[in-house]
Amino acid sequence: MSVLYALLFYVATVLLIAGVGFKIRQYWTTPAPLKIPTTPAPTTRGGVVFRMAREVLLFESLFKGNKWIWLFGYMFHIGLALVLVRHARYFMDVGPVLTFIQPFGIYGGMAMVAGLLGLWGRRIVVERIRYITNPSDHLILALLVGIGASGLMMKFVEHTDIVAVKIFFQNWMTLNFGALALPSDPVLMLHLLLVAVLMIIFPLSKLLHAPGVFFSPSRNQVDNPREKRHLAAWAAELDK
Repeated sequence: MSVLYALLFYVATVLLIAGVGFKIRQYWTTPAPLKIPTTPAPTTRGGVVFRMAREVLLFESLFKGNKWIWLFGYMFHIGLALVLVRHARYFMDVGPVLTFIQPFGIYGGMAMVAGLLGLWGRRIVVERIRYITNPSDHLILALLVGIGASGLMMKFVEHTDIVAVKIFFQNWMTLNFGALALPSDPVLMLHLLLVAVLMIIFPLSKLLHAPGVFFSPSRNQVDNPREKRHLAAWAAELDK
C-alpha cells in the first residue's frame, strides 16, 4: 500500500506540474491586444501591480461585489494558506517559523471547512447561483470539504503517526523506495487519496483561477488606450 500511494503521488505531482505549466504557457501566449481593464483602472504599470496585489491578497473586487461571498471565500483561502504552511513540516526540518505556525494551522483548517460550507450553501440556497451551478462545482466543493474534514479528524478524532508520515514523504522525495512505510490509518489513507485526486484534476478545473487571475486582461492591463491604441491588421490597411 505504501508503494501504491507513493506511485499515486508521483503521477499526481507530474500531472499537476505539467498541467498547470501548460495552462500558464497558454495564458501567457494568448494575445490580448484590446484594452479592456475594469474601470476605474490604473494608468501606470506600478498602479497595475498595486491593483493586482489588492486583488490577490484582499479579494478587492469580490469585497465590493458581495460581502458574504467575500467572507466565506476569504475564510477558505486564508485557512488553506495556513494549512499549507503547517503541512510544510512533512517535507522539511521544522524551524522556529513552522513551530510558531502549527497551532494557527489547526484554526486555519477549521476556517477552511467553514468557508467551504458557506460557499457550498450559497450554491444551494441562492437561486440565481444554483441555476448556473454544474455538478462538477458540487464535486469539487465536496472534495475540498472531504480533504479539510479528514485532516481535522486526524487531529481531533483518530490520531495518526505524523512522524511516520513525515519519514514516508521524505523518503518519497529522495526516491528511497526501500524505506517507504505509510501508516495504514483509514482516515489518513482517505485524506491522502483525496489530496492526490485534487492534484490530478486541478489543471482541468475551475481551480485554475489561482494562476489565471494574474492573466486576466480586465485586471492586469494599464488603462492607456489613447497612448497605446490597438489597430487591427485590416484597419491598418484602410489607413494607408
